[in-house]
Amino acid sequence: MSWRPTYRSSKFRNVYGKVANREHCFDGVPITKNVHDNHFCAVNSKFLAVVTESAGGGSFIVIPVSQSGRLDSHHPKVCGHQGNVLDIKWNPFFENIIASCSEDTSVRVWEIPEGGLRRNMTEAVLELYGHSRRVGLIEWHPTSSGILFSAGYDYKILIWNLEIGEPVKMIDCHTDVILSMSFNTDGSLLATSCKDKKLRVIEPRSGRVLQQASCKNHRVNRVVFLGNMKRLLTTGVSRWNTRQIALWDQEDLSMPIVEEDIDGLSGLLFPFYDADTHMLYLAGKGDGNIRYFEITTEKPYIQYLMEFRSPAPQKGLGVMPKHGLDVAACEVFRFYKLVTLKGLIEPISMIVPRRSDTYQEDIYPMTAGTEPALSASEWLSGIDRDPVLMSLKDGYHRPNQLVFKAPVKEKKSVVVNGIDLLENVPPRTENEVREENKAVNKTGTLLCSSSVVNVPNKNIGTQLHGLLRSLNTTNNNAVNNGQ
Repeated sequence: MSWRPTYRSSKFRNVYGKVANREHCFDGVPITKNVHDNHFCAVNSKFLAVVTESAGGGSFIVIPVSQSGRLDSHHPKVCGHQGNVLDIKWNPFFENIIASCSEDTSVRVWEIPEGGLRRNMTEAVLELYGHSRRVGLIEWHPTSSGILFSAGYDYKILIWNLEIGEPVKMIDCHTDVILSMSFNTDGSLLATSCKDKKLRVIEPRSGRVLQQASCKNHRVNRVVFLGNMKRLLTTGVSRWNTRQIALWDQEDLSMPIVEEDIDGLSGLLFPFYDADTHMLYLAGKGDGNIRYFEITTEKPYIQYLMEFRSPAPQKGLGVMPKHGLDVAACEVFRFYKLVTLKGLIEPISMIVPRRSDTYQEDIYPMTAGTEPALSASEWLSGIDRDPVLMSLKDGYHRPNQLVFKAPVKEKKSVVVNGIDLLENVPPRTENEVREENKAVNKTGTLLCSSSVVNVPNKNIGTQLHGLLRSLNTTNNNAVNNGQ
């Protein structure tokens, strides 16, 4: 009989979390105080987008990732929504394209200029209307360049073809609010968790429900596909109100493979899965810690590794894509943590400690890149393809030659008394107003009856004033003489 150790050897057992220095954090960010259960943050290799507090509509800010430090109080915003912004997601293939959804029932697609915003942006590339109630979730298709999914409080999921700017499919199998959506690797399956306590696996093109589980003992909140393992992982609450995770077979949802209690706290557990390292990260809303596990195909299936601890509670977390990580530092995952009380965004790097300075191929396999495998029309016709893979060995500096083209639509207008009420006029920033006031102060202004005449300096203004007085005197004399 051979002796087996009680622990399992893993190259990720010593992974640790490292908080960025203060100068590499983002300070002074007016993070939203909305209680909607979402991350309110989206990151890619160029930009960091965060939903902010605003009056009279919803807005979010976009900051270049390289421009860390304290944020200017007058930093431009994306402020076209008429209601609070509930979710934002960057397009995985066009790094300047971001989608947002709001309480105003709309989904909007924005194009951020290179280098970031220079003034407030109110006009979107696309405005998508199809939901009858507020829209709480959006997800980009993982392999197709022009497919966007949105889930609203009308219990429906709409599939948008951005090549034509119209919805092409409606999934209406849910009987309550949809809590989360997740795709498998090639985007041929969609998993959803719903407030009706059911977990579903759906074929998105037809809307057919392939598998469904009624979760009585494990109330599901969030669901995520585990790469190509044909497994699902859900976070939720047990019948004793303890936070819990469960592992499922995507082809048989009759009973979970394994359930594991986490703790007795009440905050929502957000799951993040890294398909390259098979690591699962669990971050609780309102917690300061992040637990991480390794997922295997053999028992015990979920292997606890370590826990990152921090005293500051997190409202949400953004995740950097793989091609934006620091390969030289053996960084395998990076979070951007929202700390609402401090108005702070902290980058947290998950690092595998290695002594060698060479490229570590065992922790950086080929990963999904920024080139789409399918167009929207190809995916809608029934074609499925795996993501186009790329290597991180030499870093990722190759620019994407693709160009996002939005369909041209007729602009709607509502004209009242000659004024277009729907015309989006970008509001001026504080800096623009200040510069305009300075320019006005430098030039003299002359008031004549009900008109204003701009004059370049005071001498010319005095001469014109004298000329007008002489003309007025001449006119008065003519009237007195009866001429």
